Amino acid sequence: MHSLRTKFTMLTIIVVVISVFIVALLSVVFIRSNERREAEQLLLLLCETGQRNLDYYFNSVQKSVEKVAAYAEGDLDGLEDEQFQRHMDRVARYFDEMACKTSGVLTYYYRVDPTVSQNVKGFWYTNLDGEGFVEHEVTDITLYDTQDTSRLVWFTVPKHDGRAIWLSPYITDNLDMRVISYNVPIYHHDQFIGVVGIEIDYSTMAKQVESIRLYNNGYAFLSNANGELFFHPRIDISQLSEKDMPAVPAGVLSNSTFLRYEFDGVLKQAAWLPLSNGMRINVTVPVSETDGEWQSLIRMILIFSAAVLVVMSAFSLFYTLRITKPLEDLTEAAQLVDEGNYDFTLDYDGDDEIGKLTKTFRLLVEHMKEHISDLSKRVYVDALTSVRNKGAFSGVIDELQTEMDKGSPELVFAVGVFDCDDLKSVNDRYGHDKGDIYLKTACRLICRVFQHSPVFRIGGDEFAVVLRGDDYKNRDELVRQFNDTANEISASTVNKWEQVHIALGVAVYDPTLDNAVIDTVRRADKTMYMNKRARKEAR
Repeated sequence: MHSLRTKFTMLTIIVVVISVFIVALLSVVFIRSNERREAEQLLLLLCETGQRNLDYYFNSVQKSVEKVAAYAEGDLDGLEDEQFQRHMDRVARYFDEMACKTSGVLTYYYRVDPTVSQNVKGFWYTNLDGEGFVEHEVTDITLYDTQDTSRLVWFTVPKHDGRAIWLSPYITDNLDMRVISYNVPIYHHDQFIGVVGIEIDYSTMAKQVESIRLYNNGYAFLSNANGELFFHPRIDISQLSEKDMPAVPAGVLSNSTFLRYEFDGVLKQAAWLPLSNGMRINVTVPVSETDGEWQSLIRMILIFSAAVLVVMSAFSLFYTLRITKPLEDLTEAAQLVDEGNYDFTLDYDGDDEIGKLTKTFRLLVEHMKEHISDLSKRVYVDALTSVRNKGAFSGVIDELQTEMDKGSPELVFAVGVFDCDDLKSVNDRYGHDKGDIYLKTACRLICRVFQHSPVFRIGGDEFAVVLRGDDYKNRDELVRQFNDTANEISASTVNKWEQVHIALGVAVYDPTLDNAVIDTVRRADKTMYMNKRARKEAR
Protein backbone atom coordinates (compact mmCIF):
# COMPACT_ATOMS: atom_id res chain seq x y z
CA MET A 1 0.00 0.00 0.00
CA HIS A 2 1.42 3.38 -1.03
CA SER A 3 1.80 6.06 1.58
CA LEU A 4 -0.17 9.30 1.34
CA ARG A 5 3.04 11.17 0.65
CA THR A 6 3.84 8.78 -2.19
CA LYS A 7 0.36 9.16 -3.60
CA PHE A 8 0.53 12.92 -3.28
CA THR A 9 4.01 12.93 -4.81
CA MET A 10 2.82 10.78 -7.71
CA LEU A 11 -0.20 13.04 -8.15
CA THR A 12 2.11 16.07 -8.12
CA ILE A 13 4.41 14.45 -10.68
CA ILE A 14 1.44 13.59 -12.91
CA VAL A 15 0.15 17.15 -12.66
CA VAL A 16 3.63 18.48 -13.44
CA VAL A 17 3.98 16.14 -16.41
CA ILE A 18 0.58 17.10 -17.81
CA SER A 19 1.14 20.80 -17.17
CA VAL A 20 4.58 20.82 -18.79
CA PHE A 21 3.26 18.84 -21.74
CA ILE A 22 0.35 21.24 -22.28
CA VAL A 23 2.52 24.34 -21.89
CA ALA A 24 5.15 22.91 -24.23
CA LEU A 25 2.49 21.95 -26.77
CA LEU A 26 0.86 25.40 -26.63
CA SER A 27 4.29 27.01 -26.88
CA VAL A 28 5.09 24.89 -29.92
CA VAL A 29 1.79 25.80 -31.57
CA PHE A 30 2.21 29.49 -30.77
CA ILE A 31 5.84 29.72 -31.88
CA ARG A 32 5.12 27.89 -35.12
CA SER A 33 2.15 30.06 -36.06
CA ASN A 34 3.80 33.28 -34.88
CA GLU A 35 7.09 32.68 -36.71
CA ARG A 36 5.26 31.73 -39.92
CA ARG A 37 3.16 34.85 -39.65
CA GLU A 38 6.26 36.97 -39.12
CA ALA A 39 7.94 35.34 -42.14
CA GLU A 40 4.89 36.14 -44.25
CA GLN A 41 4.85 39.75 -43.03
CA LEU A 42 8.57 40.11 -43.80
CA LEU A 43 8.01 38.76 -47.33
CA LEU A 44 5.07 41.13 -47.80
CA LEU A 45 7.05 44.08 -46.43
CA LEU A 46 9.90 43.45 -48.88
CA CYS A 47 7.32 43.06 -51.67
CA GLU A 48 5.70 46.37 -50.76
CA THR A 49 9.09 48.10 -50.69
CA GLY A 50 10.02 46.75 -54.11
CA GLN A 51 6.54 47.51 -55.44
CA ARG A 52 6.75 51.11 -54.23
CA ASN A 53 10.20 51.70 -55.76
CA LEU A 54 9.40 50.03 -59.09
CA ASP A 55 6.00 51.69 -59.46
CA TYR A 56 7.66 55.04 -58.84
CA TYR A 57 10.06 54.29 -61.69
CA PHE A 58 7.33 53.00 -64.03
CA ASN A 59 5.18 56.03 -63.27
CA SER A 60 8.08 58.34 -64.18
CA VAL A 61 8.37 56.58 -67.57
CA GLN A 62 4.60 56.69 -68.05
CA LYS A 63 4.37 60.40 -67.23
CA SER A 64 7.22 61.20 -69.65
CA VAL A 65 5.49 59.42 -72.54
CA GLU A 66 2.09 60.93 -71.70
CA LYS A 67 3.60 64.44 -71.62
CA VAL A 68 5.11 63.85 -75.06
CA ALA A 69 1.78 62.48 -76.33
CA ALA A 70 -0.09 65.51 -75.02
CA TYR A 71 2.51 67.82 -76.58
CA ALA A 72 2.32 65.99 -79.92
CA GLU A 73 -1.47 66.12 -80.15
CA GLY A 74 -1.48 69.79 -79.14
CA ASP A 75 1.28 70.66 -81.62
CA LEU A 76 -0.21 68.80 -84.60
CA ASP A 77 -2.03 71.25 -86.89
CA GLY A 78 -1.79 69.62 -90.32
CA LEU A 79 -0.63 66.53 -92.24
CA GLU A 80 1.09 68.14 -95.22
CA ASP A 81 4.58 66.66 -95.58
CA GLU A 82 6.54 69.82 -94.84
CA GLN A 83 4.24 70.90 -92.04
CA PHE A 84 4.14 67.36 -90.66
CA GLN A 85 7.95 67.08 -90.71
CA ARG A 86 8.36 70.33 -88.75
CA HIS A 87 5.93 68.86 -86.22
CA MET A 88 8.14 65.75 -85.99
CA ASP A 89 11.25 67.88 -85.38
CA ARG A 90 9.59 69.77 -82.54
CA VAL A 91 8.29 66.59 -80.93
CA ALA A 92 11.74 64.96 -81.27
CA ARG A 93 13.39 67.83 -79.39
CA TYR A 94 10.75 67.71 -76.65
CA PHE A 95 10.96 63.91 -76.46
CA ASP A 96 14.76 64.13 -76.08
CA GLU A 97 14.31 66.41 -73.05
CA MET A 98 11.84 63.99 -71.45
CA ALA A 99 13.95 60.88 -72.18
CA CYS A 100 17.13 62.43 -70.76
CA LYS A 101 15.28 63.13 -67.50
CA THR A 102 14.06 59.53 -67.23
CA SER A 103 16.53 56.84 -66.14
CA GLY A 104 16.80 53.47 -67.84
CA VAL A 105 15.38 54.55 -71.24
CA LEU A 106 16.70 52.31 -74.02
CA THR A 107 14.79 53.80 -76.97
CA TYR A 108 12.11 56.39 -77.67
CA TYR A 109 10.11 56.81 -80.85
CA TYR A 110 7.26 58.47 -82.67
CA ARG A 111 6.04 56.23 -85.50
CA VAL A 112 3.47 57.35 -88.06
CA ASP A 113 0.84 55.06 -89.55
CA PRO A 114 1.70 54.49 -93.26
CA THR A 115 -1.91 55.27 -94.17
CA VAL A 116 -1.42 58.80 -92.80
CA SER A 117 1.84 59.66 -94.58
CA GLN A 118 4.21 57.75 -96.88
CA ASN A 119 6.98 60.33 -96.64
CA VAL A 120 7.00 61.30 -92.95
CA LYS A 121 7.62 58.07 -91.03
CA GLY A 122 8.57 59.50 -87.65
CA PHE A 123 11.76 58.97 -85.66
CA TRP A 124 13.50 56.40 -83.46
CA TYR A 125 16.34 57.20 -81.04
CA THR A 126 18.38 54.60 -79.14
CA ASN A 127 20.85 54.66 -76.26
CA LEU A 128 22.43 51.22 -76.38
CA ASP A 129 25.81 52.06 -74.86
CA GLY A 130 24.71 54.55 -72.22
CA GLU A 131 26.58 57.37 -73.93
CA GLY A 132 23.51 59.26 -75.12
CA PHE A 133 20.69 58.98 -77.63
CA VAL A 134 21.45 58.66 -81.33
CA GLU A 135 19.00 58.52 -84.20
CA HIS A 136 18.32 55.04 -85.55
CA GLU A 137 16.78 53.99 -88.81
CA VAL A 138 13.07 53.44 -88.25
CA THR A 139 11.38 50.11 -88.84
CA ASP A 140 9.61 49.82 -92.18
CA ILE A 141 6.05 49.33 -90.97
CA THR A 142 4.76 48.83 -94.54
CA LEU A 143 6.34 45.38 -94.54
CA TYR A 144 3.90 44.24 -91.83
CA ASP A 145 0.18 43.82 -91.47
CA THR A 146 -0.65 46.51 -88.92
CA GLN A 147 -3.88 44.72 -88.08
CA ASP A 148 -1.91 41.73 -86.80
CA THR A 149 -1.31 42.48 -83.11
CA SER A 150 1.17 39.60 -82.77
CA ARG A 151 3.77 41.58 -84.78
CA LEU A 152 5.15 45.03 -84.09
CA VAL A 153 3.33 44.91 -80.76
CA TRP A 154 4.62 48.35 -79.74
CA PHE A 155 2.66 49.79 -82.70
CA THR A 156 -0.18 47.40 -83.46
CA VAL A 157 -1.45 46.86 -79.91
CA PRO A 158 -2.00 50.53 -78.94
CA LYS A 159 -3.45 51.16 -82.40
CA HIS A 160 -5.86 48.26 -82.02
CA ASP A 161 -6.81 49.06 -78.38
CA GLY A 162 -6.94 52.83 -78.91
CA ARG A 163 -5.42 53.57 -75.50
CA ALA A 164 -2.10 53.95 -73.68
CA ILE A 165 -0.71 50.59 -72.61
CA TRP A 166 2.24 48.87 -70.93
CA LEU A 167 3.30 45.88 -73.03
CA SER A 168 4.53 42.56 -71.70
CA PRO A 169 8.23 41.79 -72.24
CA TYR A 170 9.08 41.25 -75.92
CA ILE A 171 12.07 41.05 -78.25
CA THR A 172 12.61 44.25 -80.28
CA ASP A 173 12.33 43.76 -84.03
CA ASN A 174 15.68 45.32 -85.01
CA LEU A 175 17.74 45.39 -81.80
CA ASP A 176 17.03 41.80 -80.76
CA MET A 177 16.83 42.83 -77.10
CA ARG A 178 14.24 41.95 -74.46
CA VAL A 179 12.43 45.08 -73.30
CA ILE A 180 9.16 46.39 -71.98
CA SER A 181 7.57 49.53 -73.31
CA TYR A 182 4.88 52.09 -72.61
CA ASN A 183 3.06 53.35 -75.71
CA VAL A 184 0.42 56.01 -76.31
CA PRO A 185 -1.61 56.31 -79.56
CA ILE A 186 -1.70 59.80 -81.15
CA TYR A 187 -4.94 61.12 -82.66
CA HIS A 188 -5.76 64.24 -84.66
CA HIS A 189 -9.46 65.05 -85.03
CA ASP A 190 -10.28 61.41 -84.08
CA GLN A 191 -7.91 60.10 -86.81
CA PHE A 192 -5.21 57.68 -85.71
CA ILE A 193 -1.81 59.26 -86.55
CA GLY A 194 0.74 56.99 -84.92
CA VAL A 195 2.34 55.90 -81.65
CA VAL A 196 4.81 57.49 -79.23
CA GLY A 197 6.58 55.27 -76.77
CA ILE A 198 9.60 54.44 -74.64
CA GLU A 199 11.34 51.08 -74.39
CA ILE A 200 13.32 50.26 -71.26
CA ASP A 201 15.65 47.40 -70.44
CA TYR A 202 15.65 45.94 -66.96
CA SER A 203 19.06 47.14 -65.70
CA THR A 204 17.46 49.93 -63.66
CA MET A 205 14.79 47.61 -62.27
CA ALA A 206 17.42 44.95 -61.62
CA LYS A 207 19.12 47.17 -59.05
CA GLN A 208 15.87 47.53 -57.12
CA VAL A 209 15.04 43.83 -57.31
CA GLU A 210 18.56 42.56 -56.56
CA SER A 211 18.69 44.65 -53.38
CA ILE A 212 15.92 42.52 -51.88
CA ARG A 213 17.61 39.80 -49.83
CA LEU A 214 16.41 37.82 -46.83
CA TYR A 215 17.76 34.90 -44.86
CA ASN A 216 20.57 33.12 -46.76
CA ASN A 217 18.91 32.14 -50.02
CA GLY A 218 15.91 34.45 -50.34
CA TYR A 219 15.59 36.74 -53.35
CA ALA A 220 13.08 38.59 -55.53
CA PHE A 221 12.19 38.25 -59.22
CA LEU A 222 9.80 39.77 -61.76
CA SER A 223 7.20 37.90 -63.79
CA ASN A 224 3.80 38.50 -65.31
CA ALA A 225 0.42 36.97 -64.54
CA ASN A 226 0.88 34.40 -67.32
CA GLY A 227 3.94 32.86 -65.73
CA GLU A 228 6.59 34.47 -67.94
CA LEU A 229 9.82 35.58 -66.29
CA PHE A 230 11.07 39.08 -66.97
CA PHE A 231 13.90 39.39 -64.49
CA HIS A 232 15.55 36.84 -62.22
CA PRO A 233 18.74 37.52 -60.21
CA ARG A 234 20.00 33.99 -60.91
CA ILE A 235 18.98 33.68 -64.57
CA ASP A 236 20.26 35.95 -67.34
CA ILE A 237 16.96 36.42 -69.16
CA SER A 238 18.52 38.72 -71.76
CA GLN A 239 20.62 35.86 -73.17
CA LEU A 240 17.70 33.47 -73.65
CA SER A 241 15.46 33.11 -76.67
CA GLU A 242 11.68 32.97 -76.43
CA LYS A 243 11.61 29.16 -76.66
CA ASP A 244 14.33 28.78 -74.00
CA MET A 245 12.65 31.19 -71.60
CA PRO A 246 11.88 29.32 -68.33
CA ALA A 247 8.40 29.67 -66.86
CA VAL A 248 7.73 30.26 -63.21
CA PRO A 249 6.46 27.23 -61.26
CA ALA A 250 2.70 26.69 -61.42
CA GLY A 251 2.38 27.38 -57.71
CA VAL A 252 3.56 30.97 -58.19
CA LEU A 253 0.56 31.71 -60.43
CA SER A 254 -1.83 31.54 -57.48
CA ASN A 255 -4.10 34.53 -56.86
CA SER A 256 -3.28 34.32 -53.13
CA THR A 257 -0.71 36.87 -51.93
CA PHE A 258 1.07 34.25 -49.81
CA LEU A 259 1.87 30.85 -51.30
CA ARG A 260 4.07 27.79 -51.12
CA TYR A 261 5.50 25.96 -54.10
CA GLU A 262 8.26 23.53 -55.02
CA PHE A 263 11.13 24.42 -57.35
CA ASP A 264 14.05 22.11 -58.14
CA GLY A 265 12.99 19.87 -55.28
CA VAL A 266 13.07 22.73 -52.75
CA LEU A 267 9.88 23.77 -50.96
CA LYS A 268 9.63 27.55 -50.97
CA GLN A 269 7.49 30.20 -49.37
CA ALA A 270 6.69 33.35 -51.35
CA ALA A 271 4.63 36.50 -51.55
CA TRP A 272 3.79 38.63 -54.58
CA LEU A 273 2.22 42.00 -55.40
CA PRO A 274 1.14 43.52 -58.73
CA LEU A 275 3.08 46.36 -60.35
CA SER A 276 1.51 49.28 -62.18
CA ASN A 277 2.79 48.03 -65.55
CA GLY A 278 1.04 44.66 -65.24
CA MET A 279 3.99 42.63 -63.96
CA ARG A 280 4.39 40.99 -60.58
CA ILE A 281 7.17 41.33 -58.04
CA ASN A 282 7.78 38.04 -56.22
CA VAL A 283 9.83 37.52 -53.05
CA THR A 284 10.70 33.90 -52.26
CA VAL A 285 12.74 32.02 -49.66
CA PRO A 286 13.22 28.31 -48.88
CA VAL A 287 10.79 27.04 -46.25
CA SER A 288 13.70 25.31 -44.52
CA GLU A 289 15.13 28.74 -43.68
CA THR A 290 11.88 30.29 -42.48
CA ASP A 291 11.00 27.21 -40.43
CA GLY A 292 14.52 26.69 -39.14
CA GLU A 293 14.28 29.35 -36.45
CA TRP A 294 11.03 28.18 -34.90
CA GLN A 295 12.12 24.53 -35.14
CA SER A 296 15.25 25.43 -33.15
CA LEU A 297 13.12 27.19 -30.55
CA ILE A 298 10.80 24.19 -30.33
CA ARG A 299 13.75 21.86 -29.79
CA MET A 300 15.01 24.11 -27.01
CA ILE A 301 11.57 24.13 -25.38
CA LEU A 302 11.26 20.36 -25.59
CA ILE A 303 14.75 19.81 -24.16
CA PHE A 304 14.10 22.34 -21.43
CA SER A 305 10.72 20.74 -20.66
CA ALA A 306 12.29 17.29 -20.41
CA ALA A 307 15.01 18.61 -18.11
CA VAL A 308 12.45 20.36 -15.93
CA LEU A 309 10.41 17.16 -15.69
CA VAL A 310 13.43 15.17 -14.50
CA VAL A 311 14.47 17.79 -11.97
CA MET A 312 10.93 18.38 -10.73
CA SER A 313 10.18 14.67 -10.40
CA ALA A 314 13.27 14.10 -8.25
CA PHE A 315 12.72 17.25 -6.27
CA SER A 316 9.06 16.47 -5.54
CA LEU A 317 10.04 13.24 -3.74
CA PHE A 318 11.55 15.32 -0.94
CA TYR A 319 10.01 18.75 -1.22
CA THR A 320 6.47 18.27 -2.46
CA LEU A 321 5.24 21.44 -0.85
CA ARG A 322 7.83 23.50 -2.74
CA ILE A 323 6.86 22.21 -6.14
CA THR A 324 4.78 25.28 -6.87
CA LYS A 325 7.88 27.46 -7.31
CA PRO A 326 9.21 25.53 -10.31
CA LEU A 327 5.70 25.54 -11.78
CA GLU A 328 5.57 29.32 -11.44
CA ASP A 329 8.98 29.59 -13.12
CA LEU A 330 7.71 27.40 -15.94
CA THR A 331 4.61 29.57 -16.32
CA GLU A 332 6.75 32.72 -16.43
CA ALA A 333 8.97 31.11 -19.07
CA ALA A 334 5.89 30.33 -21.20
CA GLN A 335 4.67 33.91 -20.80
CA LEU A 336 8.05 35.25 -21.95
CA VAL A 337 7.76 33.19 -25.11
CA ASP A 338 4.30 34.67 -25.67
CA GLU A 339 5.62 38.26 -25.45
CA GLY A 340 6.86 40.09 -28.55
CA ASN A 341 8.97 43.25 -28.65
CA TYR A 342 8.91 44.99 -32.01
CA ASP A 343 10.90 48.08 -31.02
CA PHE A 344 14.16 48.27 -32.95
CA THR A 345 16.99 50.62 -33.85
CA LEU A 346 18.33 50.94 -37.40
CA ASP A 347 21.30 53.28 -37.62
CA TYR A 348 22.37 52.60 -41.20
CA ASP A 349 21.83 55.71 -43.34
CA GLY A 350 23.86 54.88 -46.44
CA ASP A 351 22.82 56.19 -49.84
CA ASP A 352 22.75 52.77 -51.48
CA GLU A 353 19.85 50.35 -51.95
CA ILE A 354 20.17 48.98 -48.44
CA GLY A 355 20.03 52.49 -47.00
CA LYS A 356 16.89 53.24 -49.02
CA LEU A 357 15.32 50.00 -47.86
CA THR A 358 16.24 50.87 -44.26
CA LYS A 359 14.73 54.33 -44.50
CA THR A 360 11.55 52.98 -46.11
CA PHE A 361 11.24 50.38 -43.39
CA ARG A 362 11.66 52.98 -40.64
CA LEU A 363 9.04 55.22 -42.23
CA LEU A 364 6.63 52.34 -42.53
CA VAL A 365 6.98 51.45 -38.83
CA GLU A 366 6.67 55.10 -37.82
CA HIS A 367 3.46 55.43 -39.84
CA MET A 368 2.12 52.30 -38.20
CA LYS A 369 2.93 53.68 -34.74
CA GLU A 370 1.29 57.00 -35.61
CA HIS A 371 -1.79 55.17 -36.84
CA ILE A 372 -1.95 53.03 -33.70
CA SER A 373 -1.43 56.14 -31.56
CA ASP A 374 -4.24 57.94 -33.38
CA LEU A 375 -6.58 54.98 -32.85
CA SER A 376 -5.60 54.83 -29.16
CA LYS A 377 -6.43 58.51 -28.71
CA ARG A 378 -9.87 57.99 -30.24
CA VAL A 379 -10.57 55.06 -27.93
CA TYR A 380 -9.97 57.22 -24.85
CA VAL A 381 -12.16 60.19 -25.83
CA ASP A 382 -15.70 60.66 -24.47
CA ALA A 383 -18.13 60.95 -27.41
CA LEU A 384 -20.46 63.52 -25.78
CA THR A 385 -18.03 66.00 -24.20
CA SER A 386 -14.84 65.31 -26.23
CA VAL A 387 -12.76 65.10 -23.04
CA ARG A 388 -10.97 61.94 -21.99
CA ASN A 389 -13.06 59.02 -20.75
CA LYS A 390 -12.85 56.61 -17.85
CA GLY A 391 -10.40 54.35 -19.67
CA ALA A 392 -8.00 57.27 -20.10
CA PHE A 393 -8.43 58.13 -16.41
CA SER A 394 -7.47 54.57 -15.47
CA GLY A 395 -4.37 54.90 -17.67
CA VAL A 396 -3.28 58.10 -15.90
CA ILE A 397 -3.89 56.45 -12.52
CA ASP A 398 -1.70 53.53 -13.61
CA GLU A 399 1.08 55.93 -14.69
CA LEU A 400 0.95 57.69 -11.32
CA GLN A 401 0.95 54.32 -9.58
CA THR A 402 4.10 53.36 -11.49
CA GLU A 403 5.83 56.53 -10.27
CA MET A 404 4.62 55.82 -6.73
CA ASP A 405 5.92 52.21 -6.90
CA LYS A 406 9.34 53.50 -7.96
CA GLY A 407 9.40 55.55 -4.76
CA SER A 408 9.79 58.87 -6.52
CA PRO A 409 10.32 61.51 -3.79
CA GLU A 410 9.16 64.29 -6.14
CA LEU A 411 5.71 62.80 -6.75
CA VAL A 412 3.11 65.46 -5.95
CA PHE A 413 -0.39 65.60 -7.33
CA ALA A 414 -4.01 66.11 -6.38
CA VAL A 415 -7.23 64.61 -7.68
CA GLY A 416 -10.46 66.52 -8.13
CA VAL A 417 -13.81 64.70 -8.44
CA PHE A 418 -16.96 66.45 -9.71
CA ASP A 419 -20.60 65.35 -9.60
CA CYS A 420 -23.38 67.19 -11.46
CA ASP A 421 -26.44 67.78 -9.26
CA ASP A 422 -29.96 67.14 -10.49
CA LEU A 423 -29.01 65.54 -13.86
CA LYS A 424 -31.77 62.95 -13.45
CA SER A 425 -34.40 65.59 -12.79
CA VAL A 426 -33.27 67.57 -15.88
CA ASN A 427 -33.48 64.42 -18.02
CA ASP A 428 -36.88 63.43 -16.63
CA ARG A 429 -38.43 66.91 -16.81
CA TYR A 430 -36.87 68.42 -19.94
CA GLY A 431 -35.53 65.46 -21.91
CA HIS A 432 -32.15 63.85 -22.42
CA ASP A 433 -31.12 66.39 -25.05
CA LYS A 434 -31.33 69.08 -22.36
CA GLY A 435 -29.43 66.79 -20.01
CA ASP A 436 -26.66 66.59 -22.62
CA ILE A 437 -26.55 70.41 -22.73
CA TYR A 438 -26.29 70.44 -18.94
CA LEU A 439 -23.35 68.00 -19.03
CA LYS A 440 -21.56 69.90 -21.81
CA THR A 441 -21.94 73.19 -19.92
CA ALA A 442 -20.52 71.59 -16.78
CA CYS A 443 -17.63 70.08 -18.77
CA ARG A 444 -16.78 73.42 -20.39
CA LEU A 445 -16.68 75.06 -16.98
CA ILE A 446 -14.32 72.41 -15.58
CA CYS A 447 -12.04 72.64 -18.64
CA ARG A 448 -11.99 76.43 -18.52
CA VAL A 449 -11.01 76.66 -14.87
CA PHE A 450 -8.61 73.68 -14.81
CA GLN A 451 -7.22 74.44 -18.26
CA HIS A 452 -3.72 73.10 -17.52
CA SER A 453 -4.92 69.74 -16.21
CA PRO A 454 -6.39 66.69 -17.98
CA VAL A 455 -10.19 66.44 -17.57
CA PHE A 456 -11.98 63.06 -17.61
CA ARG A 457 -15.61 62.03 -17.74
CA ILE A 458 -15.62 58.98 -15.46
CA GLY A 459 -19.36 58.40 -15.19
CA GLY A 460 -22.72 59.60 -16.44
CA ASP A 461 -22.61 62.82 -14.39
CA GLU A 462 -19.13 62.51 -12.87
CA PHE A 463 -15.89 64.17 -13.95
CA ALA A 464 -12.35 64.12 -12.59
CA VAL A 465 -9.14 66.13 -12.98
CA VAL A 466 -5.55 65.29 -12.05
CA LEU A 467 -3.77 68.39 -10.78
CA ARG A 468 -0.03 68.77 -11.27
CA GLY A 469 2.32 71.66 -11.89
CA ASP A 470 0.75 75.16 -11.71
CA ASP A 471 -2.79 73.82 -11.25
CA TYR A 472 -1.57 71.81 -8.25
CA LYS A 473 0.08 74.85 -6.69
CA ASN A 474 -2.99 77.04 -7.29
CA ARG A 475 -5.61 74.41 -6.45
CA ASP A 476 -7.28 76.35 -3.66
CA GLU A 477 -7.64 79.45 -5.83
CA LEU A 478 -8.94 77.30 -8.72
CA VAL A 479 -11.56 75.70 -6.47
CA ARG A 480 -12.73 79.14 -5.35
CA GLN A 481 -12.74 80.36 -8.96
CA PHE A 482 -14.68 77.26 -10.00
CA ASN A 483 -17.41 77.79 -7.39
CA ASP A 484 -17.68 81.51 -8.19
CA THR A 485 -17.93 80.89 -11.93
CA ALA A 486 -20.54 78.15 -11.42
CA ASN A 487 -22.63 80.54 -9.32
CA GLU A 488 -22.29 83.26 -11.96
CA ILE A 489 -23.43 80.92 -14.74
CA SER A 490 -26.41 79.68 -12.73
CA ALA A 491 -27.43 83.20 -11.76
CA SER A 492 -27.23 84.50 -15.33
CA THR A 493 -29.44 81.83 -16.90
CA VAL A 494 -33.14 81.04 -16.57
CA ASN A 495 -33.32 77.54 -17.97
CA LYS A 496 -32.52 74.76 -15.55
CA TRP A 497 -30.42 72.87 -18.10
CA GLU A 498 -28.21 75.89 -18.77
CA GLN A 499 -27.25 76.22 -15.10
CA VAL A 500 -24.48 74.30 -13.42
CA HIS A 501 -24.71 72.89 -9.92
CA ILE A 502 -21.63 70.77 -9.33
CA ALA A 503 -20.30 69.17 -6.16
CA LEU A 504 -16.50 69.17 -5.95
CA GLY A 505 -14.00 67.30 -3.84
CA VAL A 506 -10.21 67.64 -3.99
CA ALA A 507 -7.65 65.39 -2.28
CA VAL A 508 -3.89 65.89 -2.21
CA TYR A 509 -1.69 62.82 -2.39
CA ASP A 510 -0.28 62.10 1.09
CA PRO A 511 2.27 59.25 1.38
CA THR A 512 1.31 58.78 5.02
CA LEU A 513 -2.35 58.20 4.14
CA ASP A 514 -2.30 56.79 0.62
CA ASN A 515 -0.78 53.39 -0.08
CA ALA A 516 -1.97 53.63 -3.68
CA VAL A 517 -3.17 56.33 -6.07
CA ILE A 518 -6.70 54.98 -5.83
CA ASP A 519 -6.67 55.90 -2.13
CA THR A 520 -6.22 59.55 -3.12
CA VAL A 521 -9.09 59.19 -5.60
CA ARG A 522 -11.30 57.68 -2.91
CA ARG A 523 -10.55 60.54 -0.52
CA ALA A 524 -11.40 63.05 -3.24
CA ASP A 525 -14.62 61.15 -3.94
CA LYS A 526 -15.47 61.14 -0.23
CA THR A 527 -14.84 64.89 -0.02
CA MET A 528 -17.04 65.42 -3.05
CA TYR A 529 -19.95 63.53 -1.42
CA MET A 530 -19.51 65.56 1.75
CA ASN A 531 -19.71 68.71 -0.37
CA LYS A 532 -22.76 67.32 -2.13
CA ARG A 533 -24.59 66.70 1.16
CA ALA A 534 -23.65 70.15 2.45
CA ARG A 535 -24.98 71.74 -0.74
CA LYS A 536 -28.30 69.89 -0.39
CA GLU A 537 -28.66 70.90 3.25
CA ALA A 538 -27.95 74.53 2.33
CA ARG A 539 -30.77 74.66 -0.24
